[in-house]
Amino acid sequence: MCGICGEFRFDNKPVDVSLITSMMQRLEKRGPDSAGEFCHGNIGLGHRRLAIIDLSDKSAQPMFDPTLNLHLVFNGTIYNYKILREQLSKDGYSFFSDGDSEVILKAYHKWGEDCVEHLQGMFAFAVWDNEKRELFVARDRVGIKPLYFVKTDKEFRFASNIQALLVAKDIDTSVDSVALHNLFSLHAVVPAPRTIFKGVRKMPPAHCYTISENGEIKQKRYWSLDATRPEKPLSEPEWIDAIHDALRQAVKKRTEISDVPVGVLLSGGLDSSLLVALLDEAGVKDIRTFSIGFDDIGDEAGSEFEYSDAVVERFKTNHQKLHIANEEVLRRLPEAVANMAEPMFGQDAVAFYLLSEQVSKHVKVVQSGQGADEVFGGYFWYPRMEAEKGDALDRFRKHYFDRDHAEYLKMVTPEYRGEDYTSQQIEELLNEPGADTFMDSVLRMDTTTLIVDDPVKRVDNMTMAWGLEARVPFLDQNLIEIAARMPPELKFKSGGKHPLKMISRGLLPDKVIDRPKGYFPMPALKYVQGEFLDFMRDILDSQACRNRNLYQRDYVQQLLNEPEKHHTRLNGSKLWHLALLEYWMQTVLTD
Repeated sequence: MCGICGEFRFDNKPVDVSLITSMMQRLEKRGPDSAGEFCHGNIGLGHRRLAIIDLSDKSAQPMFDPTLNLHLVFNGTIYNYKILREQLSKDGYSFFSDGDSEVILKAYHKWGEDCVEHLQGMFAFAVWDNEKRELFVARDRVGIKPLYFVKTDKEFRFASNIQALLVAKDIDTSVDSVALHNLFSLHAVVPAPRTIFKGVRKMPPAHCYTISENGEIKQKRYWSLDATRPEKPLSEPEWIDAIHDALRQAVKKRTEISDVPVGVLLSGGLDSSLLVALLDEAGVKDIRTFSIGFDDIGDEAGSEFEYSDAVVERFKTNHQKLHIANEEVLRRLPEAVANMAEPMFGQDAVAFYLLSEQVSKHVKVVQSGQGADEVFGGYFWYPRMEAEKGDALDRFRKHYFDRDHAEYLKMVTPEYRGEDYTSQQIEELLNEPGADTFMDSVLRMDTTTLIVDDPVKRVDNMTMAWGLEARVPFLDQNLIEIAARMPPELKFKSGGKHPLKMISRGLLPDKVIDRPKGYFPMPALKYVQGEFLDFMRDILDSQACRNRNLYQRDYVQQLLNEPEKHHTRLNGSKLWHLALLEYWMQTVLTD
């Protein structure tokens, strides 16, 4: 896991080496172990390394293969690299390192742009082909690893976060109206390729670009998720067995493919608890687990220690438990925001940031439960959508959108009012072919689009802020391909995530399996009061906010007057949404 960046110029000017160096400085936290850069003529590549596989200098980057005349910068982990290495060795390729990075170089040389179809894992990488004078850039199937870019007629720049791109002062940082609409409709999700800035884009998951010296970009989508029933129907026990086997393998390879110890972020929920159980089932000794909790507010619990403690007791894990007072949350909040590659409304972002700080003192790799709810139908709004009448768009947005379009128009100033962009995008996604039912379409869209810019990005950003690699077994390619073809009604049984509950029965304490669905508790950012309300008021009343002129002042005042009466359909604070975006803008544009 690392931070990558680069520039490819089309105007016959040499790359500015100091720019690459400055970009790498903004990526240092993602790769604290070492740094490297390659600049020659119109191409420049930078890399910050977090050493996980092959800890020697042989796997340092940018990696150059003199025989193939290829350079590589790579962020991620390829879980099938040993199998690919053996295959490529039989085809005559020789290796000078023992890690997964070099396998990508050989795979690109053998298969060209089709190399990505052979890679299983999480990745964002760039290969410079010195003979073809082309840059090949790719991102993994479900966007676990980020890749942002700026494209003009003069150059193509890319990086693992927006902050690195912003070191160049020639970027259009005006607000993208479509992205703004997405942000406040989909709780901070802005589907690729847009970002909140007009001049910055991000590569969509499951895509690769081949960029030539004349600036032409050839785009390819190399994977899509099939959400149709298999030709041969499976019984419920057969589906459960298939999921169990795939999940076992997903957890196993995310443990074995590492030259450093691997821990688990244990929230106390079913998903992370099941990861611990499967590690124990596989015979892993000295399982390291980590939990975090916060102060209660009223009846809203600030921790789930009751459940995580039960898992720790069952499996005798090497456990670290952290409690954070609300005043500490507020004090550290600016740090968490500064490490967001894009604005994130999820109230657990700061939780993951603070937890990752402590975890990074003990391990460099953790497994986390993100993706299970989207893949296996665990959220409360899925049954509501299924029971709803109307067309696909109406059924979805009635139970998911943070604001209807009419409210959005009252929230923003006239400059940012336009069409109902988000509804148009969601309707297109829901109507894509390859899904048997409406709920198949919803779960597929969640897994391949919405999750990318909500929990997955949040966990990547907050863990990598401390040089910690997070691995997500529930988003394993084989697992999600099997799960996508499972009938949704089977997933929704038992109150949601029926397959996981069936697998867990007998492995986990019943109280963990049968508990109501929980969400990472952060009451202070949901029920805004006291110092947190003062903090948000200062942000929204600041001169910078007024000058930016995104929000209608009467709408802002309405939220400030009664913050606890204005929550989204998914129980988020609307006031926090406004304050977070403004605070993030102030942070990244003045850094």
